[in-house]
Amino acid sequence: MKKPNVAIMGATGAVGAELLELLDERNFPLNSLKLLASARSAGKKITFRGEELTVEELTHDCFEGVDIVLASAGGSLSKEYAPSAVKAGAVVVDNTSHFRMDPEVPLVVPEINPEDIKWNKGVIANPNCSTILMVLALWPLHKKFDVKRTVCSTYQAASGAGALAMQELEQETAAKLKGEDFTNTVINQPYAFNLFPHNSPMKENGYVEEELKMMNETSKIFHEDSKVTATCVRVPIMRAHSESLNIEFNNPYTIEEAYEVLKSAPGVEIFENREENIWATPLDVSGKDPVYVGRLRRDVTLDNGLELWLVGDQVRKGAALNAVQIAELLLED
Repeated sequence: MKKPNVAIMGATGAVGAELLELLDERNFPLNSLKLLASARSAGKKITFRGEELTVEELTHDCFEGVDIVLASAGGSLSKEYAPSAVKAGAVVVDNTSHFRMDPEVPLVVPEINPEDIKWNKGVIANPNCSTILMVLALWPLHKKFDVKRTVCSTYQAASGAGALAMQELEQETAAKLKGEDFTNTVINQPYAFNLFPHNSPMKENGYVEEELKMMNETSKIFHEDSKVTATCVRVPIMRAHSESLNIEFNNPYTIEEAYEVLKSAPGVEIFENREENIWATPLDVSGKDPVYVGRLRRDVTLDNGLELWLVGDQVRKGAALNAVQIAELLLED
């Protein structure tokens, strides 16, 4: 598969646009590129590498000759159309939650478990955006110090809810600054100048779906029962998610050792200026690939506890970049 035929499912969405940008930036070898979206977007023109491409309507018959499908059109559409793509001979890299916990589908972060793509049966799942950002920092620390338990608090941007949520936050903020009333239609409560526990569906145990994704997906990626608990919060930020991690290790560590581990971790960069009290923010990392980590400090309540702060672009490494990296692994397979 030196130069594959690639299709992007959900090509007109926020992640679809980022997929196009990354395929170009990373010089991904393409024989052909097909852009797929809903009927209302069919016919739209998008320029890629100097060529004007026409968006086609997503149908069950549109995958003939396609080698790789980068799917980011929503879980219900992946459920409906991914089997047709696989039947046509394509490998689907799915960015929705539909296949993530299916035991027959590998859940892959290339910096952690690239070998898992080898047992795919036509579908490879991209983890939740918050999970990806967390495990990039957590995995190398786990290999070195053996993580016993992790408590994660997320501060998630509008980008995690899609392009329409980003537009609504911008419109609502402008209305509030003018003293005008605004009716939310995408986010189900006031969002500008506000924050709230994540509004994904709540389960009987009191955790919301987004929190359970982080907990369950980490165990699947690590191939072990990872003790992760999470509280997910939506904040009025346009793009890039932030996370605070409290990690307890089974083995002793030093702050200096933790920094050294993270400095050499793939996909991770240290971002901080202690003298000037500067740490990574969403504005710093938007549009960038790495997960930025800093403010490491010992948890004074635990023998082997570590606190850290991380920020990553949800649309890039949290979604599109991870998918493109998986596609690059498929070229090597």
